[in-house]
Amino acid sequence: MPQLQAILLDISGVLCDGEQPIPGAVQAVRQLQDRGYPLRLITNTSRQGLTTIQRQLKAMGFEVQPEQFFTAPRAVRRYLQDHGLRPFCLIHPGLEEEFAQWLDQADPDAVVVGDAEMRFDYEHLNRAFQLLIGGAPLICMGDNRYFRAQGALHLDAGPFVRALEYAAGTTALVLGKPSADFFASALDDMGVRADQALMIGDDVVADIIGAQAAGLHACLVRTGKYRQGDESQAPEALVAADLAEAVARYC
Repeated sequence: MPQLQAILLDISGVLCDGEQPIPGAVQAVRQLQDRGYPLRLITNTSRQGLTTIQRQLKAMGFEVQPEQFFTAPRAVRRYLQDHGLRPFCLIHPGLEEEFAQWLDQADPDAVVVGDAEMRFDYEHLNRAFQLLIGGAPLICMGDNRYFRAQGALHLDAGPFVRALEYAAGTTALVLGKPSADFFASALDDMGVRADQALMIGDDVVADIIGAQAAGLHACLVRTGKYRQGDESQAPEALVAADLAEAVARYC
């Protein structure tokens, strides 16, 4: 592996589990910062806005700046603005303000899906379906199958995105991990090439295989949503017990 110039870190499952930092993660991030690595915290998290995420991480001891985050909601919002789209947002209430203050949502001509949690009910899904069969594009913040919080696995947005794709006979535009364009945008934000960056994550599909497909180096950590045997899906990836070991061995 060539000399690394930048590090990309997943948040949930790598830095923290819910509101608890993963042991050694705070110190590991500080070590990366002390070594001068440009960092981007790469996340598909779509239950909270950036301000909330930063505040929670700060309460856990992480000292990260707003410019060090690169989130799927941010990428989706930028895409909608660039294309002049008015979204029907099937998203979590915690993310509403981040979209409402920037985007016109009257008479929607696009469907945006994030982790809407309790809003994944018939009424909301059927509204999305009606728009999709009328020609609206389906845009999602990631198609993760599940995430880990408070010691348990929970359904993420991916299964609901697949249901809408199947029902409407359409294909979602994914603007979060594992989209190669998403990783490319993050790299462009840091001014580095893909082969100069390392992605550290706990999701073998979205974090590891996605990063490798985009040309990055990748390290799978055995925390968060990691399940025994995941490394067999990405045999060329680096593997570490947790973020602290990944930093000590590979950075």
